[in-house]
Amino acid sequence: LQKELLKYKQEARNLQGIKDALQHRLIQQDASVLQLKQELLRANMDKEELHNQNVDLQRKVEERNRLLAEYKKELCQKDRHLQQHQTKLDEMLRQLSEASYQQVDLERELEHKEALLAHCMKREAEE
Repeated sequence: LQKELLKYKQEARNLQGIKDALQHRLIQQDASVLQLKQELLRANMDKEELHNQNVDLQRKVEERNRLLAEYKKELCQKDRHLQQHQTKLDEMLRQLSEASYQQVDLERELEHKEALLAHCMKREAEE
């Protein structure tokens, strides 16, 4: 019986050692799981922060795109006005050129008539 008792005590000590080793291993695994949960929580917080930053950046991009579209629209309107003014300016320059040609013709005609008048006056004075 004593041998058997020693055998069972030895077996109990072995089992207790195994139990202690398993408990130690379980404690280490629990610590690892806790550390992983903390890392996961940090990663999720970082992910949420990045998501919020992404949303904010997308909002800013949309706002800038809206402003860019408005500026393009204004630029097109100004281009149209500029084209209209350029057309008017070209027309006025053409009219000014025509008026200048007419003025030159009228000045020549006036000089010719003055010359004729002077000639007639001279002939009348001679007669």
